[in-house]
Amino acid sequence: MVLDNYYSVLGINEDATQEEIKKAYRKLAKENHPDVGGDDVKFKKISEAYETLSDNKKRNEYDYNQKNPFDNGFGDMFNNMFNMRNRTRSHTTTITINIGALESYIGEKKSINYQRNTKCDPCNGTGGNKVICDSCKGKGAFFKQVSNGMFVQVVQMECPKCKGQGKMITKPCYQCQGSGVKKELKNLEIQLPHGIDNGQFLRLQGMGDFFENTFGDLIIKVNLLPEKNFEKVNSHLVYNYFMSIKDLELGELKIPHPDGELIVKLPKIVDTSKPLRVKSKGFKLEVIGDLIINQFLRHERL
Repeated sequence: MVLDNYYSVLGINEDATQEEIKKAYRKLAKENHPDVGGDDVKFKKISEAYETLSDNKKRNEYDYNQKNPFDNGFGDMFNNMFNMRNRTRSHTTTITINIGALESYIGEKKSINYQRNTKCDPCNGTGGNKVICDSCKGKGAFFKQVSNGMFVQVVQMECPKCKGQGKMITKPCYQCQGSGVKKELKNLEIQLPHGIDNGQFLRLQGMGDFFENTFGDLIIKVNLLPEKNFEKVNSHLVYNYFMSIKDLELGELKIPHPDGELIVKLPKIVDTSKPLRVKSKGFKLEVIGDLIINQFLRHERL
């Protein structure tokens, strides 16, 4: 987009005094005011030019940006790109934990152990003595302008000398050899939400690896497993019951439900190919699930 030159709009030189700016504006405003038949768009441009050039601070910024376009729009873009680059460098550590179906139902606290990087004590996580990279001046990246016909593309390139760090180690730490980290075994107690499912994630802020002077987040991926013959299927709690002849004679099943033991009456005709269902005894999620009992006949030797 091509912007109008404010000096050209007012018809003055770039070294014009404030008095000359004011005089030019009054003349043009009088001639182009919409009330006297002037063009509304042109009048707005004149007013905009005067508003900028009549203020010394705004004028100085305008003059600088005119002479240094890459320190204005593109400069801001570079800064935004660099800031975005720094944000994308934020790191996470991912681990997978096994959770049983009953643990998911109860939503209890669970203790987990995992290994992570923490900061090295002797160098306090710095890796050793460092100096600003003389190649990228500490930015960790270069912005290269590539022309392609009428278009200009700005490409971000990682500094090869410091590998994007912005600094270079001159004397590595004797203990971590410049990495700035050491291994530690971390123990955490986490609260499991009711109904957490396979493949879901939990995020713990600041519990991940130490990197670039900060601890990242810990991402916990859930691997849901059957537990004591219980399984989770959507919002349903499924129990696999292995019946004996005695169960058939009693005509009832005792189910060790996590909310308390349930006595489920058997139908007169037992069909093990069809599961039994107890309403609303499953997971209490957006949709309340049922307890589904799969029946398997256990063969006993006489």
